[in-house]
Amino acid sequence: MGLIQNVLAVIVVLGLLITFHEFGHYWVARRCGVRVLRFSVGFGKPIWSRVDRHGTEFAVAAIPLGGYVKMLDEREAPVPGEQLHEAFNRKTVWQRIAIVAAGPLANFLLAIVAYWALFVAGTSTVAPVIGEVTPDSPAARGGLQSGQEIVAVQDSEVRSWDEINLRLIAHIGHSGELSLQAREDAASEPRRYRLPVEEYLVRQEPPQPLATLGITPWQPRIPAVLGQVIDGEPAAEAGLRPGDRILAVNGNPVEEWMDFVSMVRGRPGETLELEVARGDERLGLTLTPGTRDIEAGAAIGYVGAGVEAVEWPEEYRREIRYGPVAAVGQAMSRTGEMTLLTLDAIRKMLVGLISPSNLSGPITIAQMAGDTARTGLESFVSFLAYLSISLAVLNLLPIPVLDGGHLLYYFVEVVRGRPVSERAQAFGLRIGLALVGTLMLMALYFDLMRLW
Repeated sequence: MGLIQNVLAVIVVLGLLITFHEFGHYWVARRCGVRVLRFSVGFGKPIWSRVDRHGTEFAVAAIPLGGYVKMLDEREAPVPGEQLHEAFNRKTVWQRIAIVAAGPLANFLLAIVAYWALFVAGTSTVAPVIGEVTPDSPAARGGLQSGQEIVAVQDSEVRSWDEINLRLIAHIGHSGELSLQAREDAASEPRRYRLPVEEYLVRQEPPQPLATLGITPWQPRIPAVLGQVIDGEPAAEAGLRPGDRILAVNGNPVEEWMDFVSMVRGRPGETLELEVARGDERLGLTLTPGTRDIEAGAAIGYVGAGVEAVEWPEEYRREIRYGPVAAVGQAMSRTGEMTLLTLDAIRKMLVGLISPSNLSGPITIAQMAGDTARTGLESFVSFLAYLSISLAVLNLLPIPVLDGGHLLYYFVEVVRGRPVSERAQAFGLRIGLALVGTLMLMALYFDLMRLW
């Protein structure tokens, strides 16, 4: 069932992203008087198609990993004389720029709409209150204490752990001090705390922004009852099911969820004997946690299971909601923030501060789409918005074969006053195909490594 949900979720996500992207190209092309021959979602043989009154074929193809808008163009096939004014290559350079840029812009617009809907509907979160501070950690040396609520990171206001993580990840590679503001309670004034760091989060797989600072979020006492078990992961292979309560590990009693988490994280690859309550039964199961590298020479165990949700005390809950007008500005701000974060992550990956193993391919996207869909509509829409931004940024990179590569050629044409030669474009196309192909193979490789 988990696999089916993942497949359906990724089809929905990619279908929406591709359709919006290609519709951007299509809509602006039509406004500029270009004849569109085909609008395809997916590659390969069409499984459905129809032709509209303008002669455009709309198709859904078998391989849902992309799409394209095919326009009338003399460079691809002979064009009848009476249709030359509708050919893409006959349009002004600024019209061609608008048509090519419209795809990524449509993805940015989709992200803005998604965030706007989330902000208007309201998002539920929990207050970022510190539960524990690890002794001799950056947080401890900076003076943070258990029970304080973090309200700002590097002078940027935060209201949830998600926002804190985003602000901290933006500072990967930072050496010196990270400034956090925290308060004792809602009535007290925030104080500034300076946390010393050295090459913060560099080459961690995956990055652990809070744990690296020595901060553990506060949470209510949570029973060790499973709420989710992911197919194909160690927990599922051991026979664990949602609703199971972990009573003991290797004979050691498990009082709450974090006891179980600590035991699993500290024993990657080791065989654990579990005592489990399932209804009125008591079962003995054998569990072998998988291994996940977090930094050079260090690893943690994981089992692919989540805890059953519990009610949080009212004073720790936060509801983030805006009116329809105010939500527009907030949505645009969040989209801009995520765009800059994505660009910064690409830059840091190129200079070696972030490991290439953080690249995600279709397998990881399918898993994340399925996981967020199971978590709820709010998480799924947020994931859709982030992926839409990532697609837009990727397509705007100045790599021939991507939209950004075409835009680079057209801006060169604006400066030179004449188009880039066909020979130079063909050479760039080969380089672009090699780069994009290499990135896709790397992403697929890291996808498979995560499965193993």
